[in-house]
Amino acid sequence: MYFVDVQGTLIEDNTKLPTRGAVAFIDHLNTHQIPYMVITNSTKNPSNEFLGYLNSIGLNIPQSHYLDPLMMLERHIDKSRKIAAYGSQPFLSVLQSMGYLLDYTSPDVVLVAIKDDFSSDEYAQMIEFLLAGAQLVGMHETTLYVKNHKRYPGVGAILKMLEFATSASYTVVGKPSVPFFEEALSRLSLQKEGAQFRDITIISDDVKGDLIGAQSLGMRGVFVLSGKYRSAEEIIPSLKPQERPAEIYADMQAILECL
Repeated sequence: MYFVDVQGTLIEDNTKLPTRGAVAFIDHLNTHQIPYMVITNSTKNPSNEFLGYLNSIGLNIPQSHYLDPLMMLERHIDKSRKIAAYGSQPFLSVLQSMGYLLDYTSPDVVLVAIKDDFSSDEYAQMIEFLLAGAQLVGMHETTLYVKNHKRYPGVGAILKMLEFATSASYTVVGKPSVPFFEEALSRLSLQKEGAQFRDITIISDDVKGDLIGAQSLGMRGVFVLSGKYRSAEEIIPSLKPQERPAEIYADMQAILECL
């Protein structure tokens, strides 16, 4: 059974097209009726639109096999609460289409997603709201954000910075939060009754943002080098032994060839 990441794993960060072997891997799982969930931290498009895009580029992922943070958001933030949201304009538009009220005067929640051009003034505004008592929530906890072959601090890095600056603790909606993984497991159990974390192999290009948290729950981590990191040496030597993934592959094609 599998949990499979999307950005940098099934699709390339720059072209947004399937990585080598990604289509064949998903086809293999479908053909052999191997239980799996595609779990992504995507937040720029409504869930059904992003899943529709993945299907349009050849990744035949049923709706029942898909989970993203937007599908979990209402469990974390009630729509009656005022939100100061930070991220790309498409993300802000998605929030408004979901019925959330954006407020940059006296918000109850500071909600952080990703973009590549956060300004110092935006960080200053977040800090003021947090010091005034707003709750800090991250859509996910990725380490790096890759765009146009450049690597930017991920949401996880920004959350850590804000936590250090304000002493405000934070919660996370998407990966690698326990509630997100538990929801993915619950949906996987509809495919395979009795599924448990120890039965699952998780495949991702983000060791700290995905694999370490998953491995702490008993999953087997597989690291692919088709996304955030150009080589294993950029990240593996800095990890504690228990944090290191069970296996490392170049991409989904390399995994498929070993099945």
